[in-house]
Amino acid sequence: MLQEFIAKFGNFLLSLSDAIDIASPQIASHQMKTAFLAWKIAQAARLPEDKIEKLYLAALLHDIGALSLEEKIQLHTGFDEIDLDTHCILGEALFDLSPLLAPAAKIVRYHHKPWQAWVESIDPPNVLESQTLYLADILERSIVRDKYILHQIDELKSKAVSLSGSEIHPDVVNVFMEISRQEDFWLDLTSPRLYSLLLHFGPFRRVEIDQKDIFSIASIFRHIIDFKSRFTATHSTGVAECAVMLSRYFGFTDSEIAQMEIAGYFHDLGKLAVPNSILEKPGKLTKEEFEVIKQHTYFTYTVLSTIGGLGLIAEWAAFHHEKLDGSGYPFHVTEERINIGARIMAVADIFTALAEDRPYRRGMERRQIEDILKSQTANKALDGSIVNILLENFEEIWTNVKSKQMISKDIFEKKFLKVKRQG
Repeated sequence: MLQEFIAKFGNFLLSLSDAIDIASPQIASHQMKTAFLAWKIAQAARLPEDKIEKLYLAALLHDIGALSLEEKIQLHTGFDEIDLDTHCILGEALFDLSPLLAPAAKIVRYHHKPWQAWVESIDPPNVLESQTLYLADILERSIVRDKYILHQIDELKSKAVSLSGSEIHPDVVNVFMEISRQEDFWLDLTSPRLYSLLLHFGPFRRVEIDQKDIFSIASIFRHIIDFKSRFTATHSTGVAECAVMLSRYFGFTDSEIAQMEIAGYFHDLGKLAVPNSILEKPGKLTKEEFEVIKQHTYFTYTVLSTIGGLGLIAEWAAFHHEKLDGSGYPFHVTEERINIGARIMAVADIFTALAEDRPYRRGMERRQIEDILKSQTANKALDGSIVNILLENFEEIWTNVKSKQMISKDIFEKKFLKVKRQG
């Protein structure tokens, strides 16, 4: 019988929101703070609970369509100088890929649409929610991060008033002005314990999601991670498929194989913190640039390990650059600490990276891949038994990986490159 695993939905969302904004101190916790603002405004407006939850969901992940670190920072430093529509359209498309997130997709799509551009009244579905998220987003970006929050209240209130009737519906501004009188509102907003506050008191705190829902959101995040760059557009898909096949050959249970696929989708989650200028560099990385790369598995682990129920997935995903002799990174664990799932992921990651095109080279042929894998086995970097399974089933694994990557490439080119080019 298949033993399913579950996670707290609120915990899951908060950690993934944190992952998107972990890239830079300039944007740290932006979406989480925006979600807090939107939640409090919605509560004060006495919106029905289902609308509050939908708005909160949209707010926590509203910038997922800004795929690169550079784009995310530009949203904060050059907001008035860039096209705002593109990341909203991409965000909607990503939300629509998961039945769990799809109900909030339109709020993400229109969270930068000014009130003066709406033809409808404030009453139809998603209009009030989009306007609330728009105001919350503007206010959060207007906060000076190195200035005490209670010394900024007057400026922030003036900002909101200046938008009333043009950018933001007056009703939304009026509700915000009511709650802005409370010091605890502002102190909660900028508290270093905001994650904990939302985890224990925010929406979805009691909602559990099962394996199917976890998978659907993980599938979205593999696209967010991979679509940062055209050179990695199918990488996580390939790693996940290779890891699934290896774990099946190794005799894993159905539940373990499902967790392995999710781990494959999430294994490069920390690359959201790596600039595209490094990921897409055509030449050899400098020592300093490689040190930046090294943080990605650390962030993968720290984000996933904060989600209750995903501890095994966190290790399988994050240890893929560790080596049996302890010379890997960033934890330098040795073979006694690296379980079979993590060893499988390491082989899957290297195989997929060697087989696919990169900025500095074409994908390698079978002979080259075999030589490198055997060399790393001899050097005590990889588990020889897993490498042997891959080589014994090379053609089947290669074919399946390429097939899954072609599907992901088709989504990238038809849904995302098209929007980016139009933007």
